[in-house]
Amino acid sequence: MCRSIKTLRPPALPEEATEEEIRAAALQYVRKVSGFRAPAAHNQEVFEQAVAAVAEATAELLAGLEVRGQKVRA
Repeated sequence: MCRSIKTLRPPALPEEATEEEIRAAALQYVRKVSGFRAPAAHNQEVFEQAVAAVAEATAELLAGLEVRGQKVRA
């Protein structure tokens, strides 16, 4: 998919992913899917909405994952 998106769960990431790391991954995903590194002004709002939605879904995913019987995030 996108090689610049890093794994955000242990053991790949020793500590809990920060909001900044989650948003950066979401931004890379939206850039890849849309084909735009920086959207034109008329696409900026929908682009930012997509980044926020992907970041929220990512945070929910990480909060619910279990690794070897343990929750990744509380």
